[in-house]
Amino acid sequence: MAELIVFFSRADQNYVNGEIKNLTVGNTEVAAGMIQKLTGADIFKIEPRHAYSKDYNECIAQAQDDQRRDVRPKLTGYPTSIDPYENIYLGFPNYWGTMPMAVYTFLEHFDFTGKTILYSRGQRIGQQRPGYSKAVSRSKRRSRSGHPRRKCEKC
Repeated sequence: MAELIVFFSRADQNYVNGEIKNLTVGNTEVAAGMIQKLTGADIFKIEPRHAYSKDYNECIAQAQDDQRRDVRPKLTGYPTSIDPYENIYLGFPNYWGTMPMAVYTFLEHFDFTGKTILYSRGQRIGQQRPGYSKAVSRSKRRSRSGHPRRKCEKC
């Protein structure tokens, strides 16, 4: 069973433990690397053609503007196909209760029918935007606990 890790991450200035710090590698990219070491999965980084500012406050303003306008930024590329993958790990920072807009662009590009998408339970993916639900409605979404996204007897 082939697996793929797909993630969006941001280096440069980030808010970490109550202060702004310069990161050479974004937090989500670090986590994606850890998952890759554990699983041996292939890995793909979502990168917008026009990156957000390296300055934290400018980045915040740009990302909020993208959300307000419901932008789907163009990406630098995509995997050739997701057909070989049964499980897809999806990682991204939480941008005001939802995903960065570049993640929506990626998700809307593919058909996830029959795929299992695994993500952190702490993420509220797509609750404010219809794109996620539309893009992955045919997938089997699972939180990191392995339980289906909907409530079950074990939850």
